[in-house]
Amino acid sequence: MATDGPQTPPSSVPVLNEKRDRPFSAPLETPPATSSPVTISPLTSQQQSKYNWLLERAKSWAEVPSAKGKNGPLTENEKMWLTKEALLRYLRATKWDQQEAEKRLLETLTWRREYGVEDLTAEHIGPENETGKQVIVGFDKHGRPCHYLNPGRQNTEVTPRQVQHVVFMLERVIDLIPAGQEKICLLIDFKSGTKRTNTAPGIGQGREVLHILQAHYPERLGRALIVNVPWVVWGFFKLITPFIDPLTKEKLKFNEDMTQYVDPEQLVTDYNGGQLPFEYDHAVYWPALMKLSNQRRAERTQRWAAGGRLIGESEDYLRGHEPHGVANMDARASE
Repeated sequence: MATDGPQTPPSSVPVLNEKRDRPFSAPLETPPATSSPVTISPLTSQQQSKYNWLLERAKSWAEVPSAKGKNGPLTENEKMWLTKEALLRYLRATKWDQQEAEKRLLETLTWRREYGVEDLTAEHIGPENETGKQVIVGFDKHGRPCHYLNPGRQNTEVTPRQVQHVVFMLERVIDLIPAGQEKICLLIDFKSGTKRTNTAPGIGQGREVLHILQAHYPERLGRALIVNVPWVVWGFFKLITPFIDPLTKEKLKFNEDMTQYVDPEQLVTDYNGGQLPFEYDHAVYWPALMKLSNQRRAERTQRWAAGGRLIGESEDYLRGHEPHGVANMDARASE
């Protein structure tokens, strides 16, 4: 992406490795103070009972099943992934059917192993993002990180790595979710690029990505803002509509004013009304994103160990928002 000269983000916005003498090309670390996270209602006694049941079931799992030779006991990373909020997301996604939630959690653990989610590396995925076709920068009005998808910047042929790229970036945006928040904001711009006029993905690839999102990242989508939708992409959406969960459909907003959902200061200037002067420079952005993601993961791992390495740990504790983990809170509650 070309730039007419050095641009910097608003001085009030903290940026990883901000450089005043070069274009702004790095993820933002924290949402603005004006953001207002969506309040999550406390659990009812029945919901708490279902959660307690699922937690005890997760603690009892002897191994992760796999028909591809990947079966075995839960790893430390898998135990850390099984947070209180993760279990609740699967319960909400299954409308509080505790047996179905357990089934789907195990299916996701199996998929993560067989797909190799934790084995995907920045070096392997990097070539897919050289044109900035996926970018994580800024936050919406509820403090959810903004994940931009720009199909018009497609720079590779159809291979499994394209879908791996989506999964890899989903993992990165989840790393950057702030405390008190669980969801992300997708912003998809289907305008054609210099090398790509047809920006609609193939039906097979589209269905694969949709299945991954709905089956293995439930309750993660806060909003999807979609603009510049040409007729061929409308056709694509009509074809995959039968496979989209009704709750997901409600979160899709087509060709609306994005500043209704993202403050102009947090919306990149490529979008109408955007005032965030972000310019994608792969040599700057990619290592900055990896540094911030790795830093957040290391901090969570350290806190998880300090909290007792528990299944069902609090994500707010892991993100440093709460001073104590669930073991300490449970102990205080029993006093």
